[in-house]
Amino acid sequence: MGREKLFYWFAVLFLLLGFSTSTSISDDVFDSFTSMGRSLLQAKKACPVNFEFLNYSIITNQCKGPQYPPDRCCSAFKEFACPYVEQINDLTTDCSSTMFSYINLYGKYPPGLFASECREGKEGLACPALSPSASENASGSQLICNPSLLLMATAGFLIFLFMLF
Repeated sequence: MGREKLFYWFAVLFLLLGFSTSTSISDDVFDSFTSMGRSLLQAKKACPVNFEFLNYSIITNQCKGPQYPPDRCCSAFKEFACPYVEQINDLTTDCSSTMFSYINLYGKYPPGLFASECREGKEGLACPALSPSASENASGSQLICNPSLLLMATAGFLIFLFMLF
């Protein structure tokens, strides 16, 4: 009976871990780009995605001024940014500020355009589920990914089961 109860709690744990993955672009990424203060004690890690050589025509072909229609600009922004949602939402890296720097460089957009126009809810912009090929961008370079928490927890659970029997 004790093993069944233990198995039940591990099943609940893995279910909760499965819901912990992010599928939306947080509103905090807009704030990290607009705050331009000194942060000597808060040095950010380099972004694992090389935003310099990505194809920005997804955004620049659809989001044009002087009107900058929110529906077209936000859908283009989501199409470009959603494959990198995990990296952009990681506020310990400079991914969001680097990405917005290149978007503004190539598109010459007014400051804060996407932050003010693109709002979907309290979680930020919702990203659709990505296909396995979404981690490869248009230039052919691979995205550097860290193992997911769910994968690591599953491996730990399997090791625990093998040790138990």
